[in-house]
Amino acid sequence: MADNNGGNSNSGGASTNAAEVQIQIPGPSKNEAPAAQETPAGSSEARNWKWWFVVATDAFFLIVGQTSATLLGRYYYSQGGSSNWLSAFLQTAGFPILFFGVFFFPSKSSSGETPIGKVAMIYVVLGLIMTADNIMYSHGLMYLPVSTYSLICASQLAFNVIFSYVLNSQKLTGLIMNSVVLLTLSASLLGVNHESYGYTGVSRGKYLLGFLLTLGASATYSLILSLMQLTFENVIKKQTFSAVLNMQIYTAFVATFASLIGLFASGEWKDLKGEMDTFQSGQFSYLMTLVWTSVSWQVASVGMVGLIFEVSSLFSNVISIFALPIVPLFGVMVFHDKMNGVKIIAMLISIWGFISYVYQHYLDNKKARSA
Repeated sequence: MADNNGGNSNSGGASTNAAEVQIQIPGPSKNEAPAAQETPAGSSEARNWKWWFVVATDAFFLIVGQTSATLLGRYYYSQGGSSNWLSAFLQTAGFPILFFGVFFFPSKSSSGETPIGKVAMIYVVLGLIMTADNIMYSHGLMYLPVSTYSLICASQLAFNVIFSYVLNSQKLTGLIMNSVVLLTLSASLLGVNHESYGYTGVSRGKYLLGFLLTLGASATYSLILSLMQLTFENVIKKQTFSAVLNMQIYTAFVATFASLIGLFASGEWKDLKGEMDTFQSGQFSYLMTLVWTSVSWQVASVGMVGLIFEVSSLFSNVISIFALPIVPLFGVMVFHDKMNGVKIIAMLISIWGFISYVYQHYLDNKKARSA
């Protein structure tokens, strides 16, 4: 997540064809090839390793943040929490901590300034879409076991492939389509998993509603990723870490403000004091759960946006999916979720789909190196 993006597939500005923005791990783009030949091999290798380090750091942030936030969110509901708008609010409310990053990585002046009005409008639209996505995820997490919720989220990769093809000109291959089919099948198996009904104290109707809302949230999340990549490529065009932070800060500000309006308009704010008093593990635990849930989501968001900036929206989603098998295991250990045969099969199919996708990009990388 540094300013130097030796392997950034988003480089090249407006002149770069959108199809060239697909994942190329690692190494410079074709447009940079002549310059790379004039660069000493040691310098090129150093940039290559630095880029890998940045990508690995972003991936670490995304995996740790997403896993922690999902488990804490489920813990909030299991201990007596019930406010969906508060849960949505927490997913973006921690954005002020990112100003520390802006302070340490200030924006460098550039010759081509981004149109402020256009960027502001994009941030507002993305923030509002993010609010809708957060409230759908909150309802899904309330009605579903954390293991079921996490495995349904695997479908977001299938949606991301569609949006990346339409918006980012992502190439579709047999292996990628195989991944899409497998991940969709994995989510469908969970949707008809009758043994999960009633486990979290909800009716079959609410379970299905949670399933549909989580599926809708996965599609919306994938749309957000592709729109962010499109914004980086065609509007912002800045290869700095501060650009990544600004994207997260301002979209999160809009989403937080919208969630706050929803919290007060719905009347849920009136129940928060009673919710804290009746929280099963105590008031201090209640406050710590809210604080660390908010921080965890911001850690995950920085990793997510960083991967979009460094590689692509599709790769960011792949790393997010990679973390999903971890969450159900914690769900079984911490919340005693049922891990029945259907869930195990769904998880294995999900992992198969993920490996299929990763292998495709291994082939792409091998081909790029031999070219």
